[in-house]
This record gives sequence, structure tokens and C-alpha cells, in this order.
Amino acid sequence: MSSIHKVTVLGTGVLGSQIAFQTAFSGFDVVAYDISDEILEKAKSRFSSLAETYKQDGVAGAAEGKAEKALENLTYSSDLADAVKDADLVIEAIPEVLKLKQETYEKLAEVAPEKTIFATNSSTLLPSDMKDFTGRPQKFLALHFANQVWKFNTAEVMGTDETDPAVFDEIVDFAAEIGMVPIPIHKEKAGYVLNSLLVPFLNAAAELAAGGYAEPHDVDKVWRIATGAPMGPFQIYDVIGLTTPYNIMSHGSPEAQKIAAWLKENYIDKGKLGISTGHGFYDYE
Repeated sequence: MSSIHKVTVLGTGVLGSQIAFQTAFSGFDVVAYDISDEILEKAKSRFSSLAETYKQDGVAGAAEGKAEKALENLTYSSDLADAVKDADLVIEAIPEVLKLKQETYEKLAEVAPEKTIFATNSSTLLPSDMKDFTGRPQKFLALHFANQVWKFNTAEVMGTDETDPAVFDEIVDFAAEIGMVPIPIHKEKAGYVLNSLLVPFLNAAAELAAGGYAEPHDVDKVWRIATGAPMGPFQIYDVIGLTTPYNIMSHGSPEAQKIAAWLKENYIDKGKLGISTGHGFYDYE
């Protein structure tokens, strides 16, 4: 059993809100932090929706009061120092931009208690790219969740060469305590296990559609029929949400930036961000 009791999650976007809610659902006291009260008001609506989703999806105990209790376990703050003052663990789930993450860790290092473990949920960046900005590299590592954490409940745990093995084990235990299946990663790998497999697959699909070779629905169709997979790549994009792939691609190679521009023009600028907005490559309303 871990010694973690109080958790702060930085970022209340699609995945940050899920991580915070799942942790609160598992009985932990959770502070949800974001950069403004306006954003946090929107987050409260997202958390209420998650409570209903847990009930509808039959998550054990959700309909018997655990979903409402999770909402009670959540508090909110737009003041970073206040948000982390009691935290045993801070999970960072802010946009996938290295400079932004580095700057956030510099600020966090100034205000967090010495005891606090820092964990990044970064999808593609290496924790070693951020560790020197944390002020506590021995207490810093990656804890990576898949989208829809209540269903796809893996948690990849990956340290740097400076991460204390005891801290690594503590986070493995914590992941299990919040209902995840911990996947220890033995050494640093951009993309962990999941995204090392998934990102090239999704990029290949986007290249086909953005290049005019095939429509997204037809790419999905051939993948489902030919492999027996339940979902095609663009259905997966809609589950993930288009914002994170866009942020990654827009800072990538020239070819990736072309795909990012296609996503922005045809989907993001039209409010089609995936399941979370009711529209993406498919319509959900």
C-alpha cells in the first residue's frame, strides 16, 4: 500500500479530469488545478458528466453512491501554491508542449512541499526532458494513463535514471489503488508501450486522409473488416480527442505539421474535437 493520501492534478482537460475523477472515485482527496476560475467552472460540468458516465457504464459502486462521493472528494483551485500545499502526489496533465511543461515544473518546484512526488502524464515526451526543472529529480517520473480511464485502465510507470526506486514502487502501488493495471517500464522510451504502438498507427491513418487517399470512414472500415478490430484509427482519434494529437503534430516534422493544419482546418476550427464535444470524425449526438 502506498503512503499517498492527497493528490493534486494539474490540468482539467479531457484526460486530466478523468485522472482526477478516478482518483477521487477511489477514495482519495483530490485538488483539481487549472489556470483560471473560468476553466474550473467548465471542469465542474465535466466532472458531473463523468459521474453520470460511470453510472451508465456500470462502473462498480457508481450507482450506489460512489460517483457522488467522488464529487465530494474533489476541490478546485486556480492558485498553484494553494493547490499543492498538502499534496503527497502531483500528477501533471497539461498540454503536450515541452516548454510549457518545463516552465510549470519550475513554478511547481518553488511552492510544493519537499515530500511531494511529481508525475507527468505526458503522452510522448521523456521525463528526462523535464526532470532538471522539477527541483527533485529523485521524486519525479511518468505516470501515463489511457483515455477513458475507467474502461481502458492501464497506467504506465516510467522513471529516469535519477528516479528513486522506492518512489517508482510507490507510484506502482498508487496506480493499483486507484483501479489501474500498472505497467512498469524498465527504461525510458518516448511513447511508453502504448503510444509506441498507437502513435505510428494513428499518424499513418491521418496521412492517408489528409493526403486525399481515402476518407476517414473508409480507412476505419478497411481496418475493422480486415483485422477484426472493434475500432478504426479515426474512431480512436475521437476517443482520445483531437487536441492532443494536434498539439503533438504541430510541433513535429514538416509532414506532421501539414497533417496538424488539416486537422485544424477541417475539424478543430469547426469545434469537432471528438466524443467530448459530440462531433469529431463521427457525430455522437
